[in-house]
Amino acid sequence: MTGETFSDRLKLAMEQRGKKQIDMIRAAAERGVKLGKSHISQYVSGKNVPRADILHCLADILDVDEEWLRSGRRAEKAEQRKEEERAEVKRENHALDGRPEETVTRMEQQDFRRDPDEKKQYTEHTGGRPMREFKKSSKLNNVLYDVRGPVVDEAARMEEAGTQILKLNIGNPAPFGFRTPDEVIYDMRRQLTECEGYSPANGLFSARKAIMQYAQLKQIPNVSMEDIYTGNGVSELINICMSALLDDGDEILIPSPDYPLWTACATLAGGTAVHYICDEQSDWYPDMDDIKKKITDRTKAIVIINPNNPTGALYPREVLQQIVDIAREHQLIIFSDEIYDRLVMDGEEHISIASLAPDLFCVTYSGLSKSHMIAGFRIGWMILSGNKNMAKDYVEGIKMLSNMRLCSNVPAQSIVQTALGGHQSVKSYVVPGGRIREQRDYIYKALTDIPGISAVKPKAAFYIFPKIDVKKFNITDDEKFALDLLKDKKILLIHGGGFNWQQPDHFRVVYLPRIEVLKESVGKMADFFSYYHQ
Repeated sequence: MTGETFSDRLKLAMEQRGKKQIDMIRAAAERGVKLGKSHISQYVSGKNVPRADILHCLADILDVDEEWLRSGRRAEKAEQRKEEERAEVKRENHALDGRPEETVTRMEQQDFRRDPDEKKQYTEHTGGRPMREFKKSSKLNNVLYDVRGPVVDEAARMEEAGTQILKLNIGNPAPFGFRTPDEVIYDMRRQLTECEGYSPANGLFSARKAIMQYAQLKQIPNVSMEDIYTGNGVSELINICMSALLDDGDEILIPSPDYPLWTACATLAGGTAVHYICDEQSDWYPDMDDIKKKITDRTKAIVIINPNNPTGALYPREVLQQIVDIAREHQLIIFSDEIYDRLVMDGEEHISIASLAPDLFCVTYSGLSKSHMIAGFRIGWMILSGNKNMAKDYVEGIKMLSNMRLCSNVPAQSIVQTALGGHQSVKSYVVPGGRIREQRDYIYKALTDIPGISAVKPKAAFYIFPKIDVKKFNITDDEKFALDLLKDKKILLIHGGGFNWQQPDHFRVVYLPRIEVLKESVGKMADFFSYYHQ
């Protein structure tokens, strides 16, 4: 048996060699090749095929003929095939435009190595010349963002076919009945005609003034109007900060599990994301010993996500102080993602880490997407604080990239002052009897009542990160688990690997839907786990 597709041949070779996906990832790492869990999963499932260097690595690990793995043909037949292709290319080009056969370019030869129908279509649209093929940048090879990844793609395909999917994969409040405060809508409407032009690159005066006052309430030191930048969501600002800071080979400490945008942006900027462990046995707090072990002379910064996505953890003062002490010892920048700082439950208090580090350079991120249920408005901000003398050149880089996008969404900026001032409607969601609080309490109990599922109760945000007993269900591939749940029960959630968690034993649930919807979904999950075995 040779296998009809690349996926078939890969699975056959892995089976014959007794190798699982995790074995392939480790073997690739030993050879200095980055092979992500999502990558190998896509190769095995047939959703994608590897580029040439990855193919070579896979063949080496499995000790199989590379040409066979690529095409199903043995190497001894490969040269004959290539000669036939070269002859065909020469005939095609000579017939098409009468050029001498010697003038056929390598690019054209490669582009004609297609099936006949594809080749005919190409030549029809280009006057007989082969169509050039454009591929994505190699910079994206190791960039993963599974919050909108392969499992989500499969859900979209199912929806196109008419299947109704319950989406517990993304923190998007609007579809679940959370509405923008009326006052915010009224103010945007009143100011809309005044928002037709560009704003200053770092944002409207009124927005930055309100954010500066908010920083004062959070006791963030040494903040002026010039230290505040608005953005099209926090996501844009994270991308700007990573691009302005990181050179090839620079390292940045990022939590595991993380919000994957941090790792993706750091990787895309040319840096290396070094993941420190957050300890589930300690309420998902960062493991300080692990952080210390992973600092090198290439480490420039540490990222914290507090309140945390995906775990719902809230870091107390003593934990934050330990992180500050480490950053101080090694003179690291602190990046603090605090987008959920107003979604705190159980009478707990959110503390901005920047308030504990006046002598360090800190960047604090927040916004209105979650607290004011206006994710689609795309309005976030960052606050530069502390010792800015140690980051003068870096700040110039931030200014440059901020100027290049001209400005962020001006209508959304216009409502920041209104949103941050006066009554905060979000408070009603997180107190006893409030919708988010009640949904949190329900989902925690309901999930942990399922045999084989455990979880740490979230203290903030609207996510829970349950643990699966992998031995009970024989789970070795968490992405496959998420796909199987989607296909069987029409429930979409994100597997732990999507948050750069290295073990196949977690998944994230968004508990924004109303309790009656959560009851239905957990009932389906309980039934799924009653029979599931990978």
